[in-house]
Amino acid sequence: MNDLIKNIDKLHTTEMGVERIKRNLSIAVDDVVQWCSIKILDESSTIERRGKNWYVNVDNYEITVNASSYTIITAHKQ
Repeated sequence: MNDLIKNIDKLHTTEMGVERIKRNLSIAVDDVVQWCSIKILDESSTIERRGKNWYVNVDNYEITVNASSYTIITAHKQ
């Protein structure tokens, strides 16, 4: 189990991050952090650490999370 999974309860984002993620992914959810957590914990997700960030690929999405603060930086459709 990697550090991102172990610390999933620390996952958070900023107000700007919420808007950016909703816009980039074209999703209309109330809790973006919960949505991302579910995707990250999905058995089919692949998690890779490159430099200071975690990159999670699942369901044609890529979620970028800062490895030290557990802040969701952005997410994109693949």
